[in-house]
Amino acid sequence: MNRRPLRSSERAVAGLVGLAVFFGLWELLVRALNVRPFVLRAPSQALRYIWKSPHFYWTQAMTTGREALLGFLLALVIALLWGALMAASSILDAASTPVLVLVMVTPFATYAPSVVLWLGSGWKPIEFVVGLACLPAFAFAAADGMRSADTAARELLHSVDAGRWEVLWRLRLPAAMPSLFTAARWNVGVALVIAYLVEGYALVTRGLGAAGKRAAAFSNANGVWAVVFCMAALGVVGMLAIAAVRARVLHWHASERRPTI
Repeated sequence: MNRRPLRSSERAVAGLVGLAVFFGLWELLVRALNVRPFVLRAPSQALRYIWKSPHFYWTQAMTTGREALLGFLLALVIALLWGALMAASSILDAASTPVLVLVMVTPFATYAPSVVLWLGSGWKPIEFVVGLACLPAFAFAAADGMRSADTAARELLHSVDAGRWEVLWRLRLPAAMPSLFTAARWNVGVALVIAYLVEGYALVTRGLGAAGKRAAAFSNANGVWAVVFCMAALGVVGMLAIAAVRARVLHWHASERRPTI
């Protein structure tokens, strides 16, 4: 039986239904087991708290979302260039792999304060650390995808004296798109979490990380859970945006084509 790819609207509706079921079960669990509020808040309590100050949480969410997006895009641009070089050179690929792995496994909390001292407080260290954290997944996806370009198509392009830029643009980059979108879905979460946590080091007063830090300092559990729900909403929006862009960009790919029968 063929699996029919979902339209963007169908994907959005399915995602909303999934969230509604998840939060409904969460609400029922908290109420049925009479879970103490300081252990776990019911979703309705967090949403009511957000509703009391919607403009405040909207502003904080937009700040964190913007920082995560800029770091995400910075990592993507650098990874495309780096991945192209890795795909073209086995030596560079072998030399780059341990460096990228080192970036992946080093806890960002160990160097985030140093980045703040280097770049100063504000948005710069946040976007730098976000970009650094997102870089390895994008670089590996770009390199592996570009290497997987069809051999016969490469030989055909070489036979007509196609330049390296044309081969990259017409063949290697499209071949890397599926793996890049897979990495993008992973990096949406990475970017948001890193942006949230580094806001606590960067001495900023706006953003969900700053709001969550203040709420925790004053033992405001409702404020902490409100921030958690705002982060979850940003993640859902980011995933839906990635899915919509993927469906448009990869309309030619087998994973997005609809079966004719």
